[in-house]
Amino acid sequence: MRTFNIRHRITIIVVAILSLASAAFAQTPLTSAAHIGLVYPLSSNGKNAAAYTNHFSLNIIAGLSKAETGVAIAGISNIIKDSATGVQIAGFSNHIGRTSHSVQVAGFMNHVKQDAGGAQVAAFMNLDGSLKGFQAAGFANIVSRDVDGTQIAGFMNKARNNSQAQISGFTNITNKGNVQVTGFMNKAENVHVQVAGFLNVAKKVKGVQVGFINIADSNDCPIGVVNIVKGGEKQVSVSIDETTTVIAAFKSGGRILYGILGVGYNAKNSTSLYALQAGIGAHLPLLSHFRVNAEATNTFMTSFKGDDYNRHTLGIYPAYRFGSRVEVFAGPTFNYVNCERGVGSDLVNHYIWSENVGDNRFHGAYIGAAGGVQVRL
Repeated sequence: MRTFNIRHRITIIVVAILSLASAAFAQTPLTSAAHIGLVYPLSSNGKNAAAYTNHFSLNIIAGLSKAETGVAIAGISNIIKDSATGVQIAGFSNHIGRTSHSVQVAGFMNHVKQDAGGAQVAAFMNLDGSLKGFQAAGFANIVSRDVDGTQIAGFMNKARNNSQAQISGFTNITNKGNVQVTGFMNKAENVHVQVAGFLNVAKKVKGVQVGFINIADSNDCPIGVVNIVKGGEKQVSVSIDETTTVIAAFKSGGRILYGILGVGYNAKNSTSLYALQAGIGAHLPLLSHFRVNAEATNTFMTSFKGDDYNRHTLGIYPAYRFGSRVEVFAGPTFNYVNCERGVGSDLVNHYIWSENVGDNRFHGAYIGAAGGVQVRL
């Protein structure tokens, strides 16, 4: 009986010790200085690879781990369930829960489910929950929440908010942004600077928009040919200059800067010339009904017979407004002419400087004048 009690007590003690050891083991994180493998579970961490934190990982095909603190390299993919710091390089893709002070390089895509911190470079796409740092992709960077950093993409950048810069080949999209630069279109709610090859769209612009077409609810300084500003000014004008070229133009912009787009015709000589004009201008208010409009324009004219006439003009036009809509203007201009085979060179005969370049080109500069009337829409 006494022997049974002793054995019983020993058994209880052994079970307790094993239970404590198991609990202690369960609470101890699994770490590995180096993780080498082919593909899960054929690796040094085996079937428990998803529970390991590794300082170095090298997988021929794909690697699976809980966390990486140093360098992780995979022929196809790194799959890191929790977090990563250091460098992750994959031939195809990196898939990570979250990163901090990390660099990811992938042949196709980097995907960080939660917060990404550091730099990302992918041949095709970076896809993140949020970003603090830098990302570059051959096609697109897409962040579902906020970006505190710079996005550079061959085609598109998209984020909820971006406090620094978006640079792309085709389009940038964000709600609140700082700087957007693209080859085709920028779209934002509130933004400081937008530069686009064709179109900028925003609600409130604190700085400038530069593009062929600029659209905004409020923007004092759009730089483009067509500017649709909700609180701005739009006018149609008809003007004539010293060459008797008549131009009908649409002028649109903000309180200060505006764009000019016009078409016209010159029939001074036997050869009729058709004109296309584009430029930018600035309103300089002086009195309630009197202001000065400064305009820089380029007028291209052709007879559609293989020749061309280009005139770059800087004009200063004092303008007086009758009522609230009709404005007359007139003033001096400085003009530089560049034409082919002398077409249009005889539209004026008071050049202050001129020269013939070879047999085909004529260059000249002169002082002229222009005036007209414009109506506010």
